[in-house]
Amino acid sequence: MNLRRVARSAIQSARARRSGIDHHGYPPGPAGVPVLGHYRPMLTHRLRFLTEAFMAHGDVVRFHFLGMPATLLAHPDHVEQVLQKNHRLYTKQTRGYGRLREFLGNGLVTSEGEFWLKQRRIAQPAFHKKRVDGFAGAMVRAADEMVTRLERVADGGEAIDVAHEMMEITLRIAGETLLSTDPSDRAQAVGKALDVVLHEANRRINAPMVIPESVPTRRNRQYRAASKALDDIVLGIIEQRRRGTERRDDLLQMLLEAEDEETGERMDDRQLRDEVMTMFLAGHETTANMLTWTLYLLSLAPEHARRARDEAFEVLGDRPATAADCKALQYTKQVLQESMRLRPPVWVVGRSPSEDDVVGGYRIPKGSLVFLSQWITHRHPSFWEDPEGFDPERFAPARVKAMHRSQYFPFSAGPRMCIGAGFAMMEGQLLLATMLRRLRFDLAPGHPVEMEPLITLRPKHGMKMTVHRVS
Repeated sequence: MNLRRVARSAIQSARARRSGIDHHGYPPGPAGVPVLGHYRPMLTHRLRFLTEAFMAHGDVVRFHFLGMPATLLAHPDHVEQVLQKNHRLYTKQTRGYGRLREFLGNGLVTSEGEFWLKQRRIAQPAFHKKRVDGFAGAMVRAADEMVTRLERVADGGEAIDVAHEMMEITLRIAGETLLSTDPSDRAQAVGKALDVVLHEANRRINAPMVIPESVPTRRNRQYRAASKALDDIVLGIIEQRRRGTERRDDLLQMLLEAEDEETGERMDDRQLRDEVMTMFLAGHETTANMLTWTLYLLSLAPEHARRARDEAFEVLGDRPATAADCKALQYTKQVLQESMRLRPPVWVVGRSPSEDDVVGGYRIPKGSLVFLSQWITHRHPSFWEDPEGFDPERFAPARVKAMHRSQYFPFSAGPRMCIGAGFAMMEGQLLLATMLRRLRFDLAPGHPVEMEPLITLRPKHGMKMTVHRVS
């Protein structure tokens, strides 16, 4: 990677901004092919293609996908302009979000405008810190049970797929804390259905043509069956709760009872389904990937794994973790933050401006695509020393204060920042500390590790690791 060239380009862009240069022209970009533009390399080698384009052309890079202009914005100033300072201009009316709406519906991730604002007001109290802290017990119980089971695996010496284990435990936690139900008995079915839906949604986002869902192709039938299986679970839980007389202390109860403070409206079953599907399934997917990549990175950096393990011993001793321990588990938090810098579960954010805009001195046309990539900005050499190195000390509190506030955005930023960010970080700290206190995870010899940048950044071949008891 020619980091000097990237840094030089970034410095030149910054000088242009300071000098007031504003040529309002289109940014530079790689040469594409007629009609398809850059469609094929973006489809087949997303991370490499974006990285090489950034290396060659700097902070603002122009692409074309089947005639649609697109711009990659890499500088933290640009991230801040799109997600915070000028966020009302940049909408989610993109092909990608359109395809996501087919599955997630009109939940907090995909909705816009006044409807999104109303839904956010209704859902926000459910993620108040005190309420989230109340979920810690369920998280730790699930983690303890998983570790006890994995200790028996450790005695046998066999490798396990950590990616699968993390998906199962985060699914269980989502079920217990958000819906007061344990979906472990159907976790395998949910996992398979979610895998089908995510892969198909990703394919539809990138396909030049999509066969209408009404046409009974094999792929369409599989997608409909998987979507129906997920809908049956979520709508079934909503129906049971509406019929029941027992009040539960969970997110669903909050959403069932919540009223919009301005209109007095409540959510109907379709709105509830969309919000629960978003939080229940999309939420557990990203947290599972965060933990999987963290265990992988720690297996490559045993000195950092030992320090995190020592912290867990010092803070927890022999007792279960609690929400109050999260403040003391500072290095554990830094490990997770550094993991999400290098392997961000959400690796790209898409927007479309509703009017022409100028970013970094370049024209961004109305209706075009705008990409903000955590994968790129989290490696920007002007803001990260040794960008490819794994160093949790980057996130020591004193060093965080000196950061540009938009050079790191694993949960997005601005008004549309993930509502579940606090939930996910507490879950990550409690689970990681519980696991490291009793187990060591080593990458299985010969296991291929390849990133699969779908809607989330998954390990393409799972993550086979051996587990070992620690004293």
